[in-house]
Amino acid sequence: MPGTFTISLDFELLWGIFDKIGTGYKPTYFYNTRKIVPVMLEKFAEANIEATWATVGMLFAANEDEWRHYSPEFLPSYRDRKFSAYEWVKMYGIRPEVHFAPELIQQILDTPGQELGSHTYAHYYTLMRGQSPEQFREDLQATQRISQDKFGVTLESLVFPRNHINELYLNICLQEGYKYVRGNPRNWYWQETQHENLSKKIFRSADCFFQVGDKTTYSLEEVKVIEEEPVIVPASRILRPQQQYNLIMNKSRLARIKSEMEYAAKQKEVYHLWWHPHNFGGNPESSMAELAEVLSHYTMLHNEYGMESMNMRSVGQLVKQST
Repeated sequence: MPGTFTISLDFELLWGIFDKIGTGYKPTYFYNTRKIVPVMLEKFAEANIEATWATVGMLFAANEDEWRHYSPEFLPSYRDRKFSAYEWVKMYGIRPEVHFAPELIQQILDTPGQELGSHTYAHYYTLMRGQSPEQFREDLQATQRISQDKFGVTLESLVFPRNHINELYLNICLQEGYKYVRGNPRNWYWQETQHENLSKKIFRSADCFFQVGDKTTYSLEEVKVIEEEPVIVPASRILRPQQQYNLIMNKSRLARIKSEMEYAAKQKEVYHLWWHPHNFGGNPESSMAELAEVLSHYTMLHNEYGMESMNMRSVGQLVKQST
């Protein structure tokens, strides 16, 4: 089995950061994001790249009526209401340019090798106090309904928002059709992401430039299959947003990613890179140039070592076959 290059993207637009920025976002940021997605898909197709687009279910809607129609009846009852997308809409209303994107979802489905996955319906936080397993189940069901009704697709891969993985909910994921879930990198500073502290942030930042923990690649044999739970496909590295005025840091961060990719290719292991498409919204041209370098490096590794590109579903299927 050759080395594997896996990409997953958290596609969310404003639904992913409303609780952080409220209405204080720059319209050009998401305008750029919407323009970038088709270009990104084109680049993936040219390089024969497979990717999983873990998409917030609310983006599937075309308008507010459709959004309300598919929203679950039993909404998340977070103790802190600022984390609820439904409460945000009550306060500020719907803004189609940052809340809906069915035409982009169709483009994802029309591009070879792309898997449409889920980022839950309402960017659901499974580790926040106040919410319940049944509320989470209804959220997952809402996403499957809108995906099946509008696009004829049953989603199989799931990415937990903010990487808040509630292990008690994994059985619910499988019951609602999700066979594959993205896991966090194995190092301690990526665990329990709901409990952030300064040391975790420092180690995660440092690890972007040089190795401070265990290696981020892994063999398929290391991925455990647990009965009545989805296959957990661990992440390796986040492609962080470009630092506009720090070219040295950008080059160093990119060199680290390319080095890890090469290690995975030589050792016949998996390297799982992820990011948010809106991370490219601040500096679209330089961000796309960086992505072009990553894809070009993959092509070199494919030609020299036979490295293959696989989305989360493909990797998960291989794991199942090997057990």
